[in-house]
Amino acid sequence: MSFREIKWKVIECLKNGNIEFEARRGIQLKNLLSTGDISPFEVAALIGRASGDNYQVRPYHFDSSLDVHIITVSSAGVPWYIKWYFTEPTSVFISVHH
Repeated sequence: MSFREIKWKVIECLKNGNIEFEARRGIQLKNLLSTGDISPFEVAALIGRASGDNYQVRPYHFDSSLDVHIITVSSAGVPWYIKWYFTEPTSVFISVHH
């Protein structure tokens, strides 16, 4: 799947509410989407700003059959780190923070 297709797919998940959050320690610092400090539409806008240069994909260390997608992008001078994987039909967010 191309970066453009991945970007479209995650934005659609965010817009349609097809999102979940991975449980982890420090969630209030590492996943501002799960705590409601940033909305799904704001995350979609951040991802929309990203180019292929802002994108990485790696096998998930807990399950190598899953690809973890990572976007680092800046908005208004604030660097953002967004990390997720797909489990049809949802996007599971691991991290959304700055």
